[in-house]
Amino acid sequence: MRLAFVAAGIIAVTAVTAGPVHAVARIPAPEPPPAPAVPKVPESVQAPAIGAYLDYGPDGVDRMTDLSKWLDGTELRVGHTYLPGDRWSNIEGAPRFLESWAAWRKAKDDRMFVLNVPMMERNEDGVDDWEVRGLLRRGAAGAFDEHYRVLAERLVGLGVPDTVIVLGWEMNGTTYTHRCGPDPDSWKAYWKRIVKTMRAVPGQKFAFDFAPSRGRDAIPWPECYPGDESVDIIGMDSYDQPRGMTFDEQVREEYGLQHHVDFAKAHGKPVSYPEWGLFRNGDNDEYMRRMLKWMGEHKPLYNTVTDYCPHGVWQCKDNPKATKVYREALSGLPVNPTPKPNDPARPPHCSPLDLGDWVEYWLGGKLCLRFDWWERKEPPRA
Repeated sequence: MRLAFVAAGIIAVTAVTAGPVHAVARIPAPEPPPAPAVPKVPESVQAPAIGAYLDYGPDGVDRMTDLSKWLDGTELRVGHTYLPGDRWSNIEGAPRFLESWAAWRKAKDDRMFVLNVPMMERNEDGVDDWEVRGLLRRGAAGAFDEHYRVLAERLVGLGVPDTVIVLGWEMNGTTYTHRCGPDPDSWKAYWKRIVKTMRAVPGQKFAFDFAPSRGRDAIPWPECYPGDESVDIIGMDSYDQPRGMTFDEQVREEYGLQHHVDFAKAHGKPVSYPEWGLFRNGDNDEYMRRMLKWMGEHKPLYNTVTDYCPHGVWQCKDNPKATKVYREALSGLPVNPTPKPNDPARPPHCSPLDLGDWVEYWLGGKLCLRFDWWERKEPPRA
């Protein structure tokens, strides 16, 4: 989506990945009790992470506290912003731009920092296809590697080496200079080159999010997918558009919401919704209700509502019906306690198992498997 300076959308939860697990015994499952009509999820079960794009700069950090108060204390665990794509020096991530976001991320262990990163300068300047094609080929050949090495080093130096990088978002459209359509093969090669360059920086733990816009747009987004080795999350920007399209149609359309979750499952990746919100259909409370329900069912790693007009629900006053739905659904959610070192509720080297809300309710929380049991422990030296 084109924005005046930067695009939008925010939130997230931190993924925990398991190491090898062997010889897990199968035991008969006990007969579960009848499920209550509305089960109360125990506080030990991790609360959902929510948030909103509120501003690209320091004001966005400050406003998260106010939005949390408006939601009766529901915690925003992810900060999300966009690097300006006007020139390479900004895509490299000027420290003054990133410092406030890095400080917010480091204030709590369970927070996530999500950063949209353009793949080209002059990213919203309406560059012609023939020039985009040439730029993509230069990028695939390594002409722009240094800019991404600098960005990676700055993020590591600021203490946010686990940043989620939403690289080249909405590449299946026509808005951005980093679009895929003029040369999909070069675009994919260039994506891989950027990921390789950033992963080569010592200390990095980046996660790379491939996030097209919903639907076909200028090119089917699966034709831009660069491959599982260079993608960690499969996202989708999904606004309430075009005019007159129902939510069911947004689910079923070619390369729509259902295709997205099916594609991610086939590739073994979590989903995300970096940008979503109202748009062409105005104050559509049905869209808001159904999108929240969809995300509740499909458990995105993070989701980020775009909170300015015409999309938003807090800073935008034009959507009172949808705002009411959003606030009622997300207010007063339990705070997920920050894990402490050697906390018995989550031992070190332990991977949580996703067993579903009702199973976790019945168990009283999450189960996790130790995945360091095979490590050889050296005896203490005399």
